[in-house]
Parts: sequence; C-alpha cells; structure tokens
Amino acid sequence: MTATTASHPDSAARLREQRAWYFYDWANSAYVTTVLTVLFSPYLASIAETAACGAPGTPENPCTTNLRILGLPLSPGSLPLYVITATTLLSALFLPVVGAIADRSHHKKHVLGGFAWVGAAAAASMVFVAGTNWQLGVALLFVGNVCLASSLVVYDAILCEIATADERDRVSSRGWALGYLGGGLLLVVNLGLVQGHAVLGLSTDTAVRISLLSAGLWWGAFTLIPFLGLRNRPPVAVVPEQGRFVRQSVGQLLTTLREARAYPMTLLFLAAYLFFNDGVQTVIYASSVYIASQLGLGQTVLIATILLVQFVAFGGALLFGRIAGRFGSRHTILVALWVWVAVVVAAYFLPARQVAPVLLLGVAIGLVLGGTQALSRSLYSQFVPRGREAEYFSLYQACERGTSWLGTLVFGVVHQLTHSYRPAIIALIAFFVVGFVLLARVDPHRAIRDAGNEPPTVI
Repeated sequence: MTATTASHPDSAARLREQRAWYFYDWANSAYVTTVLTVLFSPYLASIAETAACGAPGTPENPCTTNLRILGLPLSPGSLPLYVITATTLLSALFLPVVGAIADRSHHKKHVLGGFAWVGAAAAASMVFVAGTNWQLGVALLFVGNVCLASSLVVYDAILCEIATADERDRVSSRGWALGYLGGGLLLVVNLGLVQGHAVLGLSTDTAVRISLLSAGLWWGAFTLIPFLGLRNRPPVAVVPEQGRFVRQSVGQLLTTLREARAYPMTLLFLAAYLFFNDGVQTVIYASSVYIASQLGLGQTVLIATILLVQFVAFGGALLFGRIAGRFGSRHTILVALWVWVAVVVAAYFLPARQVAPVLLLGVAIGLVLGGTQALSRSLYSQFVPRGREAEYFSLYQACERGTSWLGTLVFGVVHQLTHSYRPAIIALIAFFVVGFVLLARVDPHRAIRDAGNEPPTVI
C-alpha cells in the first residue's frame, strides 16, 4: 500500500478527510495574523525598550539604549526582526530533516499534531510576557515560528495523500480560503479588544496579552479537527530500524539534495516560486510602512486595509481555484503575476492622504494573494516524487524561508538610496517579472512525468 490516493479510493471518505484537513489552515492562521502579522512584534519591541530605557520609546523620545545579547549590542526596537531572521535561517536547515522523518513515519498526523500543539502552547504562553521579560518573549516566538514551519511541511505533504491530481487545486484553495477567514475573524475580535480596552477596564498591554493567549488556544483547539479526521498511512519510504531513524533521515536529506537534480523542472519551479513569493511577501511586509510613512495615513486605515485584504483573500482563493480548474494552475499563476505587477505600479502612483485608493488596492491584493499561494502549493504537489512528499515540501518551505529576506533587502536599500518608498515599491516589479519568466519555462508535463505522478486533466 502506498501513501497516495490509490490507497484511498473511496471518494466520500476522501472528502471527509479533505474537510478535516482544511481546518489546519483555519487553526494556524490565527497565530499568523494575530501574533506574527499584527500584535506581537510591536509588543515585544515595547517590552525590550522598557528593559533598556525604562519605558517604551516614542517618536518624540525614542529609546536609543541597546540591549546586550551574547555580548552584542542590539537595538530593542529591532529585536523582533532579529528573532524572525534567526528562526528563518534555522528553519531553512531544520525543515528538510523534519520532512525526511515525516516521510518515514507511520504516524504523520501525530507529527503534525505534535508540532502544532507545542507551537500553540508557546503562543498561549505569550500571555506571561510582561514588564521587562523580553527573554521569555524571544524564546516563545522562536519556538512558535519553528513549530509552525515544521507543521506546515507535514500538512502540505498530506495534501498529496488525501487529494487526487485533479482535486488538489480545489482542495488547496479551500484550505487557504478557510485560513484567511479564520485568521481574519479572530483578528477582528482581538483588534476590537485592543482598541476598546478602556471600555472593558483593561490596559493596552493586558488586552494584547489576552489576544496572544486567544491565538494560541485557537491554534491548539482547532488542530483537533484534522488530528481526529485524518488517518495515518504506511510510508512509501523504507522505514529504518529502531534507533537508526533520525540518523538515516538526516542521511536521506543529503540524498534528497543530490537526487533533486534529476527533477530539473521541479527545481526550476522552486526557483520561480522563490522570486515571485518573495515579491508577494515583501509587498505585505512593506505595506504598513508605505501606508504610514509614504501616504501619511494612520493606524485606523492600516487596520482596515489588513482586515479587507484578509477577507477578500478568502473569496480570491476560491475564485482562483475555480479558474485553475478550467485553465490550469500554471496558467492561472502566470496571469496572477501580471496582476501583482499592476498592483505594484498602482501603489507607486497612490496619492498621499487618500483612503479610498488604498482600500481599492487592498481589494486587488486580496484577490490575487490567496490564489497565488494556494495554487503554488497544489501545482508543486504534482512535481514531487511519490512517497517523498514531506521531504520535497520541506525544501519548498526551507528555500522560501532561507531567501525571504531578499525582497525586504532590496526595498530597504532602494529607500536608503532615494529617501522615498515609491521607487522602493516599484523595484519589487523585478521579483514578479523574474518569477514569471522562470515559471513560463517550467514544462509541467515533464515535471509530473519525471516525478512518476499521474497528470491531472488540466495542468
């Protein structure tokens, strides 16, 4: 028996598993939106500034005293960025080992649940980060991010087990859509709590800490749905003897890196994905500073734009899944990349202090954001060798995380040279153009054939 849909021919049972699988996107997106995207980085920076300067910095009176970490002077305001960078680099090294182990496990859903619940516990424990205890915040952010990335490697690999080649675009798109919806709903509640903290008799810090706790509880509780709804399958990969499991898994990682050269179209897709996904992520990361510093709009507009993108992306992921069902995921992604180019060009020309154009651009971003990510996952799933899905999805995650700094670096350097965010945002066109050119050269029929997979009806 193999770990493919061939071992699970009952379409009704497969549909039940797919519905359970969707909910891990719903579960972990609460951490991504509430903790990573909005609340924890500024909160951790304020805790670090309190430790260094006695109080959080303000625009009029910034904290200029450095923290000392391992003898190195580090700006407390930059601490969250340094932690994210460190976890990104560690993940690039650690995730392929996770994938190799997962492909050899008889209990893949337990591996998924284990990483998810440890990460959720770390997120929930952020409620204890207060006063000047920035060290606890660093440790919990570190654990949460690594566990999230590790769980996603296993989660993405399970897609190949529960969906046929023709189903993957639909299933991946619905998962992303549900994730945007779940993450957005909890974010609305938490932002309402933070904005209205005084009415409830809470301090701002207490409201933030309760919100962080809610994200961890949400992640952990909803992980029960895929854990109970998915079933374990025997691995296709040969399982080593007890005691040699991890050592042989690490050895398989080196083999994977060598043998990946036998799948040139898979590697070419990864290269394309690195560029256009880096462009996507940089647009998202840079949006807050662009809206605030370049366009002169306040936090209310920023929050409204974040929520708008979140909920429009729900519909966008479903829409692009339907389009891919007719025209193929590769062609749909290629069209989406030109939409991203148009988004960047439009952002360059946005007038300052005008709210409506920003919200319209948020709608455009939401439409292509979920579709680009969901279809990239499903298309790549067609290109990975059977029985080694987690290994190759670990490369997908590791390569993304290992190079995701390039777009932000370009954005920062161009701003430093020009003293304006407008040329910095327009420079991101290069990432989408390079990604388009590389993806256009990918032969999906050859990639699927080389991987030994059955091709979908529409590619």
